[in-house]
Amino acid sequence: MTIDAFLKEIGVAILIFFISHFSIGLILRRSSKNFPPGPRGWSILGALPLLGTMPHVTLTNMAKKFGPIMFLKMGTCDTVVASSPNTARLFLKTLDSNFSNRPTIAGATHLGYNSQDLVFADYGPKWKLLRKLTNQHMLGGKALQDWAHVRESEMKLMVRAMLDCAKQGELVEVSDLLSCAITNMVSQVVLSHRIFSNKGYESKEFKDMVVEFMTISGVNIGDFVPCIAWMDLQGVVGKMKNLHKRFDEFLTNIIEEHVKSSHERKGNLDFLDFVMANGEDPSEERLSLSNIKALLLNLFTAGTDTSSSIIEWALAEMLKNPNIMMKAHKEMDKVIGRKRLLLESDLPKLPYLQAICKETYRMHPSTPLSVPRVAKEPCQVNGYYIPKNTRLNVNIWAIGRDPNLWANPLEFNPERFLNGKNAKIDPSGVDFELIPFGAGRRICAGYKMAIVVIEYILGTLVHSFEWKFPNGVELDMDEAFGLTLQKAVPVSAMLSPRLDPDAYV
Repeated sequence: MTIDAFLKEIGVAILIFFISHFSIGLILRRSSKNFPPGPRGWSILGALPLLGTMPHVTLTNMAKKFGPIMFLKMGTCDTVVASSPNTARLFLKTLDSNFSNRPTIAGATHLGYNSQDLVFADYGPKWKLLRKLTNQHMLGGKALQDWAHVRESEMKLMVRAMLDCAKQGELVEVSDLLSCAITNMVSQVVLSHRIFSNKGYESKEFKDMVVEFMTISGVNIGDFVPCIAWMDLQGVVGKMKNLHKRFDEFLTNIIEEHVKSSHERKGNLDFLDFVMANGEDPSEERLSLSNIKALLLNLFTAGTDTSSSIIEWALAEMLKNPNIMMKAHKEMDKVIGRKRLLLESDLPKLPYLQAICKETYRMHPSTPLSVPRVAKEPCQVNGYYIPKNTRLNVNIWAIGRDPNLWANPLEFNPERFLNGKNAKIDPSGVDFELIPFGAGRRICAGYKMAIVVIEYILGTLVHSFEWKFPNGVELDMDEAFGLTLQKAVPVSAMLSPRLDPDAYV
């Protein structure tokens, strides 16, 4: 026997030993504790090979067999999936403090400045400071009111850009304009100026970077089998590192230019001014440069992508169901008329528009599987044992399509939110039948801003234009799975103005 052959046999024997040891250990462990039900999965890889390209759909189908609390081995990691409002409430409300941290994953490490951001930082003083600053100066109720004029001015620019396309008979690719407009809304609050023109290479490139960020953040096998993470079998970590360099260059330039122009904003500070000034008092918690960059990354990625994807899905559903578009037009003509653009102050008077948004949250949540949390200590849920360090995912997509909760759940029907008990459902983490932004202490920090921006932009686009597809073009409603749920094929449509010409001035 050659040395090479001998070494190969030794290697195979060691592999068989570890697989057997792992499998036997798992069987003994399961038999000694009352774990929630779930699929057995494969050795080492666990249920990972079973999930396919649309994990939220696969897990929804699994829940029909195993129930609303499932326990899975995702690689070598214990994972529990909640797929009903009651189980989501148990984890995100009753046991919220035990599931207040995030697991360590490659996306947070290589893109989120080693989990220094608002999304993945451990629940503690630094996270609380980041949350406090964003609420006080950007995302909270009063801050939202203070920056309403920014959203209005940016919306007017977007409408005029779309009007130019309509006059020239050009197809409007909605996602590009949405990304540009929302990014500029964020940048004016954060930096005091727009960073992109309405239509240009830079904004398109940035939007592609954001989509790539969301796509590659949720597909790394090394997150679930840490012992092979160094191999980067999918090449995902390499892509993350390259993307991080591009984002870091973008953020570094922003901060350097902002510091240089600080003298121009005396008495008129923006969000970044407040963030960078924090910690000048030695008694205060101090943010590092990595914290600041990571926070900006959150605002310019999650802050733009989630809202734009919801708006695009809503438009797609209305194009698919022209009767819904017609009803929205009728409501807006009655409340607003056709002599001016929609204002944010009009939104409370537009219940059908709000119902369209809620129905979109239900059918097309921007985050179909909640950003994972991890158990600090073992706990009991409905009599089941949940070990320490178990990862938690809430299948928001499954809850939104549960036939036990929703009549005809695959039908896009805004009327379901106009009457009866559903009319009072609040999407801000209060009612667990509809939690598009999560719930509990780790609810999406920007949920208040997202709700306003989504209603305002969608309402303006619907009120300002007639929408239709070019002849012979069919609407594609396929999903593209990632950290957020994108449309596989972006919406492109022909527009025509429906307001008096002076309304667009």
